[in-house]
Amino acid sequence: MKQPLTAEQAYQKIKQYCGYSERCHFEVREKLYALGMRRNEVETLLTQLIEEDYLNEERYARLFAGGHFRQKKWGKVKIAHALQAKRVSSHNIRSGLQEIGQDEYLSTLQKLAHAKWQALKTAQYLVREAKTTAYLQQKGFELPNIRFAIQSLKSGSR
Repeated sequence: MKQPLTAEQAYQKIKQYCGYSERCHFEVREKLYALGMRRNEVETLLTQLIEEDYLNEERYARLFAGGHFRQKKWGKVKIAHALQAKRVSSHNIRSGLQEIGQDEYLSTLQKLAHAKWQALKTAQYLVREAKTTAYLQQKGFELPNIRFAIQSLKSGSR
């Protein structure tokens, strides 16, 4: 049978885990439990990591939001849901979403809408509009912004 880790061994492992990539409190807590730590040890180690700035949930939310928007072209709705699933506070979620500039956001939405619209050019008009809307909603963009983007595509194609 494997010996349980001491608090110091767990601390070294989790410090390395946090140093490799930015993490949220939930991920670190789950990892510590997976390492066999008890609740009071987990809370002590979390506090220590926060004090030493290995763990910063606001920084995590900012990096997550910016990265998922720029790399995966996710909209704010999808990013917010993903952060909620990781139990990030609503304050930190709002802070993370501020990483995304409004002009860049709308420009990305417009590019995605245009690409999808072009890919569906052989489809019937209403099908084309419905599929483009569904695709952009799945990417996490807000319906009013999607409608505006599609409207500008329709007026531009006349």
